[in-house]
Amino acid sequence: MSDGTIKAPILGDKHYADASVFRPETMLRESARQRRLPGVPVPEVCLLDPDGDITRLLRRQRRGRAHPGWACFHTCMTEFREEGRDLGVVSCAVGAPFSVLVAEQLFASGCQLLISVSSSGKLAPWLRPRDFILIDEALRDEGTSYH
Repeated sequence: MSDGTIKAPILGDKHYADASVFRPETMLRESARQRRLPGVPVPEVCLLDPDGDITRLLRRQRRGRAHPGWACFHTCMTEFREEGRDLGVVSCAVGAPFSVLVAEQLFASGCQLLISVSSSGKLAPWLRPRDFILIDEALRDEGTSYH
């Protein structure tokens, strides 16, 4: 613009109530078809392990196995049993946009409860080392961008 300000068209005309154009069910169906995967639901309880520490531990202990029906193109799921319950772990889902994509696919595949295990620097001065933060809501936007 002539006055030196920059107009950011991406900031206007938002439609937060609209459904996403990319449906996880469609992505999973096509991935499973192309890879000839069996229609096996994922465990009802799954974990996101962005650093891969849990997955590496399970492999070292020879407790984890690849889930045969996890159809996500971009990740692998390690399944294991703990106290009589099957659990699934998806590692290396790093960053909010990618984690949301994986989470949507997990819920479309049979997950009922998703636990995201993560870490961060100190977020507030009143937090102590090893404090836990439980996130109970999130805002939808287009993810990583200039704003």
